Amino acid sequence: MKIKFTNLFGLVSSKNEILKKIIKLIKSSNFVGGNEVLKFEDNFKRFVGSKYCVTLGNGTDALEIAIKSLALKKNSEIIVPVNTWISTAEAVVNNGYKVIFCDINLSDYSLCLKDLKKRITKKTSAIIPVHLYGNPSNIDEVKKQIKGKNIKIIEDCAQAHGAKLGRSHVGTLGDVGTFSFFPGKNLGAFGDGGALITNSKKIYEYAARARGHGALKKYDHKFPGRNSRLDTIQAAVLNVKIRDYKKVIITRNKLANIYFDKLKDIKNINLFKLNKKNTHAFHQFVLRTNKRDQLMAFLLKNNIQTMIHYPYMLNELKFFKNFNKLKNSNKLGKKIISLPISEEHTKKEIMFVSSKISEFFSKHK
Repeated sequence: MKIKFTNLFGLVSSKNEILKKIIKLIKSSNFVGGNEVLKFEDNFKRFVGSKYCVTLGNGTDALEIAIKSLALKKNSEIIVPVNTWISTAEAVVNNGYKVIFCDINLSDYSLCLKDLKKRITKKTSAIIPVHLYGNPSNIDEVKKQIKGKNIKIIEDCAQAHGAKLGRSHVGTLGDVGTFSFFPGKNLGAFGDGGALITNSKKIYEYAARARGHGALKKYDHKFPGRNSRLDTIQAAVLNVKIRDYKKVIITRNKLANIYFDKLKDIKNINLFKLNKKNTHAFHQFVLRTNKRDQLMAFLLKNNIQTMIHYPYMLNELKFFKNFNKLKNSNKLGKKIISLPISEEHTKKEIMFVSSKISEFFSKHK
């Protein structure tokens, strides 16, 4: 049995419908803006339960515009978890603020609340919790720590479409939430795409202008913005895919439960410890082991593809000028492995992966 980590073509369930839409848009020369974009913004804000949605060119722009929309104090600090994709920290420095790295929990890889408390100072203007791997970060506890302080919350939901903290969709709990629709995401387009959601009319109005050179229509410029628009074809693809997206979450959770069941008794690995009150998107299924490299080689030998998210922590990158050592995340990049999990994988395939992991550890106790 050969198991790919991801089969992006296989994930597209309504290929003919999407192709017909694309051909229609091409024939009508509808490439930027238009009804498909407006329709997706409406579909997505209803899906997550926010008042406003601004679609953008990519998830990184969503983060950068979200930060800028808050008009934070000049030279202030923004706290970011150390285990995340570079965009989260990149957006901070590209806006002229100082990034402060925070340690993560080893139970679910979200912000470590104990370490967060140490990082908050008078210079802190915002915190960016990341709902990494599709696991909701504990925003309620973050809010308790900043109560009475003028600190904003920007939720990075790039991997968490459909994830909920209790009954609230991630991205709706802070001041602003950002999403990516990169093809490899659970809800992915056929190219780059992103969005910003908020319940603030002020943030919405800024972001709507910022994506189009500071204008809502041609020659309506109010300030210097950028060019960051979700193109019409990508919006059309997402309008089809979001229709059945809840089924995607259900399938991924069922497959994750197989991993949990089959791997729970292996002593040499650490699995997610998840809050059952939350809804998890399982963008990735990550386990931690000191025998990571040997396990990856063994699985590859058995035709099972795996990946690493991420091979280093952001404070290990020299250009971020690391200033603090973090206990939990120390050498984490050498221990984590992402297993195959998607709505295209079958129960039989996940059972096979689990059996091979069990076989490996029975030989390497």
